[in-house]
Amino acid sequence: ALRFRLPPPHLIMLSLLHAPAAFSGPAPALRIPASSPMMRAEGEIGVTPPLGVYDPLNLMTTMPDKYRRWQEMEIKHGRIAMLAILHVIATGAGYKWDGYASYLSFPPVAFKDIPSGTVASWEALPTAGWAQIVALVAILDNSLFAQDPNR
Repeated sequence: ALRFRLPPPHLIMLSLLHAPAAFSGPAPALRIPASSPMMRAEGEIGVTPPLGVYDPLNLMTTMPDKYRRWQEMEIKHGRIAMLAILHVIATGAGYKWDGYASYLSFPPVAFKDIPSGTVASWEALPTAGWAQIVALVAILDNSLFAQDPNR
């Protein structure tokens, strides 16, 4: 007696996922424009060699002041994101500061009492702790880390 054994359900689902691709037509030919945008300067933000400047909304030419501000904000947000990832890695490894995260809540919350998961640490910190963090970041952003518009 010959017995047929079905593969695991996840393999069946993966194989069915690609089935519609068999009924699609050939891929359309990619049309490359005859002229590409001129590059501003090597190494400038927005320049992607060999493609050139990618500015589909023409923000660089129509609103240069706002574009410069958006560049500054993008750099700051990138730095904050890098620090946030470093925080997740460090607390996941078990490194925590001594002291309290919030003196204004009752009872005060110590850093060692905050769990290391991203969402869990977000939920464990009281509103007063978040207010302290936002106030510190706002003060630093407007004083010590303020951008010079001429640079």
